[in-house]
Amino acid sequence: MSNPQQLRYSKEHEWLSGADNGVSTVGITEHAANALGDVVYVQLPEVGATVTAGETCGELESTKSVSDLYSPVTGEVTEVNEDVSNDPSLVNSAPFEGGWLFKVRVSEEPGDLLSADEYTAFSGS
Repeated sequence: MSNPQQLRYSKEHEWLSGADNGVSTVGITEHAANALGDVVYVQLPEVGATVTAGETCGELESTKSVSDLYSPVTGEVTEVNEDVSNDPSLVNSAPFEGGWLFKVRVSEEPGDLLSADEYTAFSGS
C-alpha cells in the first residue's frame, strides 16, 4: 500500500490534496478503506455547509460497521463526489482517485496534518 507523497493526512485516516484556487479535495486513505471493508453507503456533507477540522461531517457504512467521516480542515464544502454517492465501492477500489469524497474551500488548516511518510509510520501502512 502506497500513500501518495503529494497528499497530507489526518490521524483519522483522511487525506487532503494541495489547494487548487483555494479548494482542496478530501478522501479516506487506502488503509481506512481496507479496515472498513466493502463500503456500501456514504453520507457526505452538503454543498455550502461549513466543516470544521477534526469534527465529523459524514458517515461511511460498510458491511462491517459504520464509521464517522472527519474533516481534516475547516472551510466551506464546494462539491461532493456524486459518483461515490451512486457507487460507494469507489471508496475501496480507488480511494486516492475516483473515490474522493468532497472538495472544500479551506479557511483554516490545522498544523497537525501528516506527510505521507509520517502517515505511513503512524498507520503502519
